[in-house]
Amino acid sequence: MNLVKKFGKKIKLLRFKKDISQEQLSELSGISRSVMGKIERGEIATTIVSAQKIAIALNVDIRTLFDFSDLE
Repeated sequence: MNLVKKFGKKIKLLRFKKDISQEQLSELSGISRSVMGKIERGEIATTIVSAQKIAIALNVDIRTLFDFSDLE
């Protein structure tokens, strides 16, 4: 699995763990739902600024988004 796919999978996992819908995460991060969906599916890479917004919205340290040890 490539980095972009792992990153998206990690965001989705964290979102599920926090019981947040994709729409809620989009609103909290200021990233459109369509873009958030593409990020989660690993269809597009995101910027470090957007990664920071997602981390803040999920209330996690940005490093957590890049820790793939809990993925299959």
